[in-house]
Amino acid sequence: MLKKCLTLRSFSPKALGSALLALVILTSAGCGFHLQGNYFIPPALTTLHLSSQDQYSELTQLVRERLRLSSVKLVDAEAKVANLRLIRDKLERATLSLYPTGNVAEYELIYKVEFSVALPGKDAGFYHVEIRRDYLDDPRTALAKSREMELLTREMRAQAADRIVQTLASIEVN
Repeated sequence: MLKKCLTLRSFSPKALGSALLALVILTSAGCGFHLQGNYFIPPALTTLHLSSQDQYSELTQLVRERLRLSSVKLVDAEAKVANLRLIRDKLERATLSLYPTGNVAEYELIYKVEFSVALPGKDAGFYHVEIRRDYLDDPRTALAKSREMELLTREMRAQAADRIVQTLASIEVN
């Protein structure tokens, strides 16, 4: 009789699906899994001031958005809040290979960002992020390649913004 009650036929498909979903959620939560881009920011950094040379640059906007998604409140400059300062970002290009004619066949794009984090009453910590990508260059498709480079650069900036927030999450606040 007990065997008869515990067969899969006694459960509705909806109840079985809900039970499986609950099991997956509990299992993934128990192992420390969290969604990519969702970081635990230390409480001392959940309210901060973001400053850069160009408040409207693409990198600054991306960092601002990533901080908002991580529940960080951005405020005007105050003495009692942490300060995230984007110091410099630059894109460099290094030659990786050449065609037999001597023209560049492949570049390595290097996007570098320097930034600092200053906690109230403490010296600023300086950090840097470096993103590298390979880029094939074909002079016959100049228009398409310039668009590809623009998209790569945008993607590298987004990765740099993610890494800046990752760095904030890893700062030990004592």
